[in-house]
Amino acid sequence: MIQSRWLGPGILLLLMSIAIPAFSQRGAVTVPVSLDQMTHRADRIIHGSVVSARVEPHPQLTNLSTVVITMQVQDTLKGKPAQTLTFRQYIWDMRDKQDAARYLKGQELLLFLNPVSQYGLTSPVGLEQGRFRITHDRTGKAYVANGRDNAGLFAGTDQRVRAQHTKLSTRAAAVVQQKTPGPIPLDDMKQTIQELARMQ
Repeated sequence: MIQSRWLGPGILLLLMSIAIPAFSQRGAVTVPVSLDQMTHRADRIIHGSVVSARVEPHPQLTNLSTVVITMQVQDTLKGKPAQTLTFRQYIWDMRDKQDAARYLKGQELLLFLNPVSQYGLTSPVGLEQGRFRITHDRTGKAYVANGRDNAGLFAGTDQRVRAQHTKLSTRAAAVVQQKTPGPIPLDDMKQTIQELARMQ
């Protein structure tokens, strides 16, 4: 087991330089990731609501700040189903420490979560790209948009699907052909994700 007191400044800096691209939130430059790629990379894809989010040191690497999020799971689109899910995410930006990386109690989210690392850490795939906020219109219909307002979300997806000699349903095909940014109906998004997951 690694103890934080054994980590000299150089080793700690190296660890953080590796972890930052994978686990940071604000201020990070991330490579665009399309929906099919996120679906493939995600270990779990869940729709649920934030029960709690608290900032605390990593239990072993105590020099590292983390946020521990517990979700009430409404639907599991990929991965092992569970009623609740708790995960730990690395944070380095002071603003993320002040507001628990913007995970708000009661917030409804669609999350594409990376596999958990050997240090017990995970994060949304593509950071803000794999974290979708769910909103409802006046009629109660739910919509999803990620941290980039879904810009570039379907870049290349249709071509990669066709290259596999498979076809999406009419509904899902219409979703992945959307070119303009903006919220997407949650039901349409979930069906598309489930179809993409079955293709893997």
